[in-house]
Amino acid sequence: MPGQTITIPSPDGIFSAYLATPESGQGPGIVVLQEIFGVNAVMRELADEYAAAGFMALVPDLFWRIDPGVQLTDKTDTEWQQAFDLMKRFDAAQGIQDVQTAISHLRQYPGVNGKVGAVGYCLGGLLAYLTAARTDADASAGYYGMNIPRFLGEAGAIKKPLMLHVAEKDEYNPAEAQKQVADGLGSNPLVTIHNYAGMAHAFARPGGAHYDQANATLANSRTITFFRQHLS
Repeated sequence: MPGQTITIPSPDGIFSAYLATPESGQGPGIVVLQEIFGVNAVMRELADEYAAAGFMALVPDLFWRIDPGVQLTDKTDTEWQQAFDLMKRFDAAQGIQDVQTAISHLRQYPGVNGKVGAVGYCLGGLLAYLTAARTDADASAGYYGMNIPRFLGEAGAIKKPLMLHVAEKDEYNPAEAQKQVADGLGSNPLVTIHNYAGMAHAFARPGGAHYDQANATLANSRTITFFRQHLS
């Protein structure tokens, strides 16, 4: 079933989101949290894959307050500079408010069973951690999240399952930061951390420079199993 663009009302305005629906037209919900490139073809493709696995997958435009509808790729230096500029200007606190708005919207959407999780990549990987700490998502999963150590003081607020996929050779998430995350979250039985030896940042981004099919497939299968366990 082809995806569609929908609009979501919030206290601060209306923002758009891409919604991918499974063939059955029903299932648990997953809010897919974007990388620094906006709701681009990669994010829509990921949503389509979650829909094919039986989930209602929603990708909200989290840059709407800065540059609504931006769609960049990772193929040119100019686009990378635009993406990093957007990330610098992005307000994570407001972003999480928008994530909660998206979760609440999806939870009530026709065909959704009432359960909603969140999965994020890169910038969205950090937001997945913050989603676990600050929203009512039923489960969250993050891929190679950046800057999580800055927010480890919120670890005690995590009351629902969280899965993190960590790339051992992540140039944006060095070994020291990885250890801080492991030490800060390791005692929480709700948190599962998977490490991927030799992998660089964005190893699960289809078409990306560091894409690794074997490890991406492994991580994605773990994520799907995780969500089937906690959102059914």
